[in-house]
Amino acid sequence: MRVAAVLLAAGEGTRFAGGPKLLARFRGRPLLAWAVAPVLEAGLPLVVVRGEVDVAGALPELVPGVTVLENPHAHEGQATSLRAAIAWCDSAGFDAAVVGLGDQPLVPASAWRTVAEAAVAPIVSASFGGLRRPPVRLDREIWPLLPETGDEGARALMRQRPELVAAVACEGDPVDVDTVAELLAFERRDEAGTSPTAGARERWS
Repeated sequence: MRVAAVLLAAGEGTRFAGGPKLLARFRGRPLLAWAVAPVLEAGLPLVVVRGEVDVAGALPELVPGVTVLENPHAHEGQATSLRAAIAWCDSAGFDAAVVGLGDQPLVPASAWRTVAEAAVAPIVSASFGGLRRPPVRLDREIWPLLPETGDEGARALMRQRPELVAAVACEGDPVDVDTVAELLAFERRDEAGTSPTAGARERWS
């Protein structure tokens, strides 16, 4: 079974006041670079869906297996970016897509591998300390059911069809960054060796 990884990196980041969010520095590197590196370490072909912001500077150069898709409809919501990625995966002959967020800097390669290998349900979400969060595996059979509009992506389908969903326990921290204050707080907590999970918004429950 061929499995691709997808990073959604097309959000406008309207709550982030410090310039393009995914290019903001986190521990010395662009935020998006921290999301990309574990996927490549996990050995998964990667599709990054971008919006108006050129994120090339946050991607490693000359690395095979990385595809960047520009979504001109990103302003219409996350569902359009997910659809663009799924269309690419379909045309490339993949059987499943493991979808994560470009603003999750602390999800390790082990979590990507665990979810990618967990063919236990049509939809498989990572679970971090009991919190169901991205990355989430979407098998080909449910791709036609994914929403075409809106800002929820796969979350709406997971809520509507819970019988299709399973969760697998993963290591790591699923925090996502929305504001400059959060970025600074997460970095301070990370340096102090404490987890910022408790302050993270739950997007996928």
